[in-house]
Amino acid sequence: MSAATISATATARPAEGRIGLRANLRHIGALVRRNALQIKQDPESMFDALLMPVIFTLLFVYVFGGAISGKGNQHEYVNYVVPGLMAMMGMNIAQAVGSGINDDFKKGVMDRFRTMPIARSSVLIAKIVVEIGRMLLATSILLGMGFTLGLTIHTSVLHLLAAVLLALVFGASLMWIFILLGLTMKTAQAVQGIGMLVLMPLQFGSSIFAPTSTMPGWLEAFTKANPLSNLADASRALINGGAVAHSVWITLAWTVGITVVTAPLAVAKFRNKSA
Repeated sequence: MSAATISATATARPAEGRIGLRANLRHIGALVRRNALQIKQDPESMFDALLMPVIFTLLFVYVFGGAISGKGNQHEYVNYVVPGLMAMMGMNIAQAVGSGINDDFKKGVMDRFRTMPIARSSVLIAKIVVEIGRMLLATSILLGMGFTLGLTIHTSVLHLLAAVLLALVFGASLMWIFILLGLTMKTAQAVQGIGMLVLMPLQFGSSIFAPTSTMPGWLEAFTKANPLSNLADASRALINGGAVAHSVWITLAWTVGITVVTAPLAVAKFRNKSA
């Protein structure tokens, strides 16, 4: 969908603050369609969502599974690592949002959007909506791989859906961080570099791959404060059973806190960013 088509869907208004909810939703819908058509025209952009869950599941189950559960008992590790990987999927896909925003600015696409009578937030929200769709696809493939390798749901389908939803909403909050990063850094490569510096300690310094009780005291303290650990523990409890309330509430608190802080900053940066 071209920028001209999106412009035609926008109601002409002199100020962004006067745009009503219905018009805002219509603009978001038009931008979502535009972003979805971009993916259709460039199917290679879906490779990370399609292949990453398969590679990560096989890699970590057969590399870490034997070390943690014993050689030949990797299937026992599946129920531990797959819920953790749900948290990891969201963070990796969120990183791509920042690079995409930065690249769109370099191409002049975002400058065109900022001349239209649409809410600035609608451009960013549309990006997040499409990336949530990609995250849902990646999570579905991850669960499919998990079931193939022996994942067992010890609770119920509703609990599984709750775990997926929790991972999606937390992943959406992370996207605001990477959008802000994409609007701040000068190049997409810089966004990826800074993103990796953030991703690596959070992912591997967490309970995603191994129980925190096996770690040194100083690292165990870090992993307990790590929001990815709380999300992994919450997903694990929802799928395998166990105490779930504390981890869920902590994850939701992180989600709200990250969004409340970074979303307004990202919108303000988008409004004022120079090419």
